[in-house]
Amino acid sequence: MTADLSAAASFMATHARLLDRRRFALLLGAADTDAVLAAVDGYRNPDGGYGWGLEPDLRAPESQPAGALHAFEVFEDIAPVTTPHAVRLCDWLESVSLPDGGLPFALPVADPSGCAPFWAQADPKTSTLQSTAFAAGVALRVAAHDPAVAAHPWLDRATRYCLAAVEAIGDRPHAIELSFAIRFLDAASDTRAEAGGLLDSLRRFIPDDGLLPVAGGAADEVIRPLDAAPDPGRPARGLYDPAVIDAELTRLAAGQQDDGGWRVDFASYSPSASLEWRGYRTVGAVSLLRRNARL
Repeated sequence: MTADLSAAASFMATHARLLDRRRFALLLGAADTDAVLAAVDGYRNPDGGYGWGLEPDLRAPESQPAGALHAFEVFEDIAPVTTPHAVRLCDWLESVSLPDGGLPFALPVADPSGCAPFWAQADPKTSTLQSTAFAAGVALRVAAHDPAVAAHPWLDRATRYCLAAVEAIGDRPHAIELSFAIRFLDAASDTRAEAGGLLDSLRRFIPDDGLLPVAGGAADEVIRPLDAAPDPGRPARGLYDPAVIDAELTRLAAGQQDDGGWRVDFASYSPSASLEWRGYRTVGAVSLLRRNARL
């Protein structure tokens, strides 16, 4: 089974936010990078960070580490084009990093309306591997084509924090933290010799079927192999049986809904977030299937 791109385009036109419509058009060669950057710029704050619901379940306007993750994803999309906003985002991340080089799970919000409790109630004074790894991991992928990001001191400090945190990881890491640690180490393996060994050390947490139950999540919510290892030929793929990956790709292609879009299997915290996640997920599904030669 293969995906129906025409149906996906109809879904995006009907339901998705402008940013994901622009990302989808760029993916299909029907938009330029300026249009995508203009769309993400609407979420940027004067401090150089990103908020305003760029993370759909964190709708507060304040800049957040989660907003940085999504902004860096856009900056990865536009490769080999670069933008000075990527370095300014690194500057902001450096300004909110804690003394150990890590990022808090989230920063305070003045109005938690529409925000998931785990974002609104986070401790801003404690570093977490999850937030630091999700920001630094995608920043490393941006750094592969943006020398200014590669040279930024925040990225070096965050990378060192994550490497140490993975080395000290407990016996039962949360599934989401583990998935971002895998993605971080996969990206870091291109420039950090120790990343490969640390990645291999996480193999002990991966069950044969590759499915990681999400504690505290929705019923039957899991992190799937393609969430942690989406790209063929990358080190993270070595954590999973090739037959598992092949089955997951078939499952992903079959997951396109009758309306043309894909769904997520986690709970959303506002009606807007429910649709925004579906648009985001649809872009991700089409991109992943293309990178794995399934489209």
